[in-house]
Amino acid sequence: MSTDTEPKFFKTLFDDIGQFFSDLFSGAFYKQIKKDFREIREFFVDNNREKRLEQMGRFRRAWYLTWWLIKILFFKLSSFRRILLIIALYLIFSANNNGDVNGGKIIIGAFLFFFIILLELKDKLLAREELEAGRSIQQALTPEANPSVPGWDIWLFTRPANDVGGDLVDYLKINGNRYGLAIGDVAGKGLPAALLMAKLQATLRAVVPDFSSLDKLAEKLNSIFYRDSLPNRFASMVFLEIRTDSNEIRFVNAGHLPPFVTSHGQLTEMEKGAPALAIMPDSIFKEESFQLKTGDLFIVYSDGVTEARNEAGDFFGESGLKDLLTKVEGLTATQAGTKILETVDNFIGEASATDDLSMIILRRTH
Repeated sequence: MSTDTEPKFFKTLFDDIGQFFSDLFSGAFYKQIKKDFREIREFFVDNNREKRLEQMGRFRRAWYLTWWLIKILFFKLSSFRRILLIIALYLIFSANNNGDVNGGKIIIGAFLFFFIILLELKDKLLAREELEAGRSIQQALTPEANPSVPGWDIWLFTRPANDVGGDLVDYLKINGNRYGLAIGDVAGKGLPAALLMAKLQATLRAVVPDFSSLDKLAEKLNSIFYRDSLPNRFASMVFLEIRTDSNEIRFVNAGHLPPFVTSHGQLTEMEKGAPALAIMPDSIFKEESFQLKTGDLFIVYSDGVTEARNEAGDFFGESGLKDLLTKVEGLTATQAGTKILETVDNFIGEASATDDLSMIILRRTH
């Protein structure tokens, strides 16, 4: 007896088959295989093995790489699944006995293979659901791209390298005509960095209204983050404060990349800041300020911009960013940010993102 789901199943199946052959003849299939294999190699093969592979000939390199990937795959399985895999391999390879093929052994071995794949897929789907939930929460905590502040044109952007990221981009109204913006980068990436980023954001939002001095604010954040953070975990951050009745930007830099200002054909790099948060318990921070003229751009970014890599392994680099920033003068904050982002993405090409990428761009409108 047919059900309503059967037509949908076959339609989806035929659509998938059609898409497969479309990709196959268009070349997209081979590009995807190449990309997937490159990501597998980057994920499983460490730097020491990569250096050893570079010293080998093509045939020997292919043999060693295949062996390493098989070995890594085997030992990444749980002990129970490793035993099932050994049994499956034994049944399949022992099915041929003096020319007589034992179909039962092949069927059982194939079923065990299929069972192992189902178990691994189940684990992946559970992890995926949790990451998607985490990503939804992280997106909900991210402010709108263009917050409305009289006298200011603002563009905020953040994009994780994985499902969730360790970069912080935040905006809040402190009180009256005071507004705060923050960009931060927690060491590492993925879920551990995302959890620490959420803690940093919550702590920042809780203590900001209590401080008019930004250096004292940074000291308070540092003491809390140092007390509660894990060993070897730290975060860089730039916190900015603007007012509707002033063109002054007050900011404090805790170990983050120095901001840039574009003004009348000149590119100015701010001074490097104090140590990052949670490195030392008693770090001293310095509040800085800059008078932004009408039309000038103030750019703060994470290292996901300068450390973006293309397929050849080349970095976009600080020189690439400086050259690009000389070409965005006269644009709105959104236009400048979009141009920077498009240029970096074109440079990356088909390569996978290696780090979270975030930017804050401010422009004084009058």
